[in-house]
Amino acid sequence: MGNCVRKPVKCAHASSSNFPPPGATKPNGDAKQVSTSPSGESSFRSLNKSLIASKVDVSVHSNLKSFSFTDLKNATKNFRSETMLGEGGFGCVFKGWIDLNTFAPTKPGSGVVVAVKKLKPESCQGHKEWLTEVTYLGQLHHENLVKLIGYCSESDNRLLVYEFMPKGSLEQHLFRKGVQPIAWTMRMNIAIDVARGLSFLHGLDANVIYRDLKASNVLLDSDYNAKLSDFGLARDGPTGDKTHVSTKVLGTRGYAAPEYVATGHLTPKSDVYSYGVVLLELLSGRRAMEEERGGFDDETLVDWAKPFLIDSRRVLRIMDTRLGGQYPKKAAQAAAALALQCLHTDPKNRPLMIDVLATLEKLNTSRDIIPRTARPVKLDNHGIKPMNSPYRITKT
Repeated sequence: MGNCVRKPVKCAHASSSNFPPPGATKPNGDAKQVSTSPSGESSFRSLNKSLIASKVDVSVHSNLKSFSFTDLKNATKNFRSETMLGEGGFGCVFKGWIDLNTFAPTKPGSGVVVAVKKLKPESCQGHKEWLTEVTYLGQLHHENLVKLIGYCSESDNRLLVYEFMPKGSLEQHLFRKGVQPIAWTMRMNIAIDVARGLSFLHGLDANVIYRDLKASNVLLDSDYNAKLSDFGLARDGPTGDKTHVSTKVLGTRGYAAPEYVATGHLTPKSDVYSYGVVLLELLSGRRAMEEERGGFDDETLVDWAKPFLIDSRRVLRIMDTRLGGQYPKKAAQAAAALALQCLHTDPKNRPLMIDVLATLEKLNTSRDIIPRTARPVKLDNHGIKPMNSPYRITKT
């Protein structure tokens, strides 16, 4: 087994309503985009093959802007360190400024803000994953998927230009020290947004599997609406009589489904497991994976939480103490029960994402969603020290 270690990208990306497709009129800001390209989802396989066969040609994506490397250098002030938003396995993400209508670079403070992701030569993801991201985000449009505005494929340079998400990643809000903890209602709204994004992907004819759901890939706009980002590991799911697709194991320790890690068999239920982990992070305020704690180097959040999840008398012990008890007991228990279903060791017993979404939406409209007033509790973090960042995994 080889390891491809990558840090989560801690960045912000932009509101999709700000950008019309190149050459198109600006859409109504009130309209919600839930669509695919005219060619349809069934074209993903042939399109992906043609893109990978062609090392630089992405001209099939007429709805994406093709940026020159010089323009992106100017937009990001020559990729200066002060414009860097974060770093991940793909490379570094920089803040840039472009004109809303012409997409030409502008001075900082003018035009609109974008996030520019620049591939580094030694990247674990590399060119193939860059193409994968262009393939999917170039065709898919949904309010809970981050918007890809354009790309650069010039010489050896590979860059992606995204909408800017001002509130950064869910990881930052859950785990960064000194950040105000997000309230229960907002956490549940984020859980619903993520479920909507995954339900959309799984509902396509191509049965798209995201494969890289984690807190650092959930980005938040100015109103804390959540969107899925980083589609470099996404791929088409099984169709027809096939029960799975066989693939090299890629993902993040602590989030990847155990049967996928063991066999390389990938299904939409693999995403459901990862969703269960993220839901558990929202409930507990703990990271999916930690480096070491009390001699249990490989203990995951799931390992720690399951004994509590299966015991209704102890289930609330997993709750984030930073919430200060400001959450409805019944709703918390229901959300924990849903997380346990998603984390079932047998993927056949995990719910579909559309059913997860329905459960959360029903929960969100119940009276129990309104937090009750409670005395703040001591922030002892259950006696467990903070978990460190998760690791990317690659299995050959």
